Amino acid sequence: PTRIRPHYSYSLMDYFLKYFLFLCNLLFTVLGLVVLGLGIWGLASKESFAQEKIGAIGTDPMLILLTLGFLLTLLCLTGCVGALRENSCLLKMFSVIVLVLITFEVLFAIVAYTVQDQIEGYLRSGMLAAMAGYQDDLDLRFITDEIQLGLQCCGVDTYRDWEVNIYYNCSAPGVLACGVPATCCVDPLENGTVWNSQCGVGAQLLDEFTAQSVIFLGGCLGGISRWIEQHEGLIGTVGVVVVGVQILAVLVATRLLENIHRHKVHA
Repeated sequence: PTRIRPHYSYSLMDYFLKYFLFLCNLLFTVLGLVVLGLGIWGLASKESFAQEKIGAIGTDPMLILLTLGFLLTLLCLTGCVGALRENSCLLKMFSVIVLVLITFEVLFAIVAYTVQDQIEGYLRSGMLAAMAGYQDDLDLRFITDEIQLGLQCCGVDTYRDWEVNIYYNCSAPGVLACGVPATCCVDPLENGTVWNSQCGVGAQLLDEFTAQSVIFLGGCLGGISRWIEQHEGLIGTVGVVVVGVQILAVLVATRLLENIHRHKVHA
């Protein structure tokens, strides 16, 4: 007689896991699309796609947003469709990529912790380079201004670091010579409303006692270090949560793969 194999039916938990993975990936797919859109908007707003600028697009910081948005969208869309359609191939691909991502994140955290001194050196060099190109690159200018405003700092180690910029160097012929950007100023607003772009003019000529009433004396590298120390608990918690969510996603995808296999066997 023909042996009748028992029919395998999905439990309520199986359905919950399936749609949980689908909704989580759908949410992150939307997030990826937003990041992708911001990258495209940033490049378009600076006319980076113009024929005369297309050669330099590879060095544009907005390309980082574009790449991250594309990869995040692609990865989460894979998990989203794989969960909804119960596609073993897509779920396996999603699981492998997330596992590789987790491995890289853990290795990056370990390496970053063990080479803190070297990272500080690279950060100092990068910040000095950003200050040198401050007037010529809108992206570098925006990043530098946001750091100085947010951390209430000026320069890398001291306000006199602005000597590296050809416009703020004391040998420069213009009005900016021996000055600092307005974002270094303690009070860059005149009468509390109007932005005074000239408030940092001649600041490098002042001694520290006089300068402290006009500009922030502390360098931004120290400000970044203090900010990290103050928020290291939050940074660690966010890192653990991100990795935990990724591990949970892999476990759920693995459970779905097992269910799909059982369903095919008993079908």
